[in-house]
Amino acid sequence: MDFKPVSLFGGALALELPATFADVSTIREVPDHQEVYLDAEGYTNVIIEILERVDKDKAPTDEDATKYHLNDIVSTETDETRFWGGEAAHLSKLPETPAYTLFTSQHVDRNAPGRQSKEDFTATLLTLVRLEKQKTDILLVVNVPHLPGQYNKDEIDFENRKLGKLTEDGVKIRQRILETFEIKDYNLFVNDDMDG
Repeated sequence: MDFKPVSLFGGALALELPATFADVSTIREVPDHQEVYLDAEGYTNVIIEILERVDKDKAPTDEDATKYHLNDIVSTETDETRFWGGEAAHLSKLPETPAYTLFTSQHVDRNAPGRQSKEDFTATLLTLVRLEKQKTDILLVVNVPHLPGQYNKDEIDFENRKLGKLTEDGVKIRQRILETFEIKDYNLFVNDDMDG
């Protein structure tokens, strides 16, 4: 898998993504606090999202904060989320910055009213970067949809660490993000509450 450098939020953030990933904002509108990249040769996507930091009273630990944000991004209450693991993460270019990763899968309820999802499930590799001074949390999310006919069901058993090729590729993408993610301009996180 070849990677390319990607500049985010006007150059304030940077990381590397697979060379086949394209900026979704060139084909549809993306909220200002997000950057979304989609694999032109598949269904995997990466979302980088800047959010207000979750207070300790709502989420006392980094793991709790990661799960708090995950609950905000999981599609609906009718989907089932399964947790497969989580741990503190190391950002190579920001070694002092706290980060946490979760590995989950979302299983859609195809019988829910108005549901049009085609995937069997989506593996999600979520990394939360915590910027206390800036009162900011950054989500780095690798979503790996598994559509019928696009993967071998016999190769997947998350409970026993059998990830299958699509999710293994997702893990490689997340690892490259952890190695290359950097903040080039902290002015991106100007907070109205901060005294200047």
